[in-house]
Amino acid sequence: MSRGHGHLPDTATLELLPDPVVVVDGRGLVTAANELAVRLLGADPRGARADEMIALRDEAGHDWWTTDCPQDGDASVRHRIPERDLWLEGGGRARPVTLTGARQRDATGAVGLVLCLRRAERRQRLDAARSDLVATVSHELRSPLTAVKGFTKTLLAKWDRFTDDQKRQMLTTVNADADRVTRLLGELLDVSRIDAGRLKLQRAPVSLGGLAARVADRFAADDGVHEHDAATVRVRDPRDLPRVHADEDKLEQVLTNLVENATKYGAGRIEIVLTAGEQEIGFSVTDQGGEIAPEHLDHLFTKFYRRSGERHTGTGLGLYISKGIVEAHGGRIWAESDPAEGTRFHVRLPRAPEFEAPSQAAGHRTDHGTDAGTPARPTTDGGGEA
Repeated sequence: MSRGHGHLPDTATLELLPDPVVVVDGRGLVTAANELAVRLLGADPRGARADEMIALRDEAGHDWWTTDCPQDGDASVRHRIPERDLWLEGGGRARPVTLTGARQRDATGAVGLVLCLRRAERRQRLDAARSDLVATVSHELRSPLTAVKGFTKTLLAKWDRFTDDQKRQMLTTVNADADRVTRLLGELLDVSRIDAGRLKLQRAPVSLGGLAARVADRFAADDGVHEHDAATVRVRDPRDLPRVHADEDKLEQVLTNLVENATKYGAGRIEIVLTAGEQEIGFSVTDQGGEIAPEHLDHLFTKFYRRSGERHTGTGLGLYISKGIVEAHGGRIWAESDPAEGTRFHVRLPRAPEFEAPSQAAGHRTDHGTDAGTPARPTTDGGGEA
């Protein structure tokens, strides 16, 4: 675009651009607008006064047209309009937009404007997510690191004053908190890989029966030094369950997240149910806890999501990571909840017939896991409900 006398761009030219753009002539009238701008404004602005059709205000509520006077001055000197975060009013609401533009003389020599109005909702969401990430990571790191620092400092200063049992208890706590930090860092790396589409899978034939049994046994064998209440974990699987072609470690991470989530937010017996259909094979995790409201179900798999009044710790990344892992396998994950049956998380993966020799570990008994009433608690902190 030249800076001297010339013609302002027309609508046909603007349709080639990826953002909403309007052109204002020296009289203050909109002479051109692309379809994206029409959709953003809710009406075709051509022929209308720009300051009336495009109501822009800053954070303080001041009218942008009045405070910035964009058409004042020499277009050859003040060519570029600085980027501004503004609010676009219309239709009874205000929406955030990022405005950029340029001044250019129209055919009469008067100063006209080319304005780009980029919607800023997505950037605001990203900024909010970034702030949530910083706050969550800071909180989740501070607690275990404070404990590690406190116990190590105490042991170094007063080693001889403690019994072997006291030393062992403090070192056990330090070890658990170190695992918690390692888990957090692992989650952050997983999120980074999922967001970038770089999650790598090491696929091989996997026995879901053996995997489910291993997860249930690990929860049953936990020594219980955690914030969660006792829960019974049982496995129900059909005989001759075929193997699935998947990354075993990643699937175990998903199942662990779901069972741990159930121990945090559910109650009573937790069941891991293995299923095989004509097109899919997978598992479900069911608890007997309270109902999750429908408006929350749609958001459970988003980053950092927490229901109002949430009191459990964790990063809120577990279900987001689980969704990323399942979808990387070409599968699907979803949740259902009702007061009578509790909450159920379902994972389904596509079948791969060439890898479907029956698993020797599958079907070894109808109920695998802890006996009724045997306490089982998670071995790590995190996973969260969102």
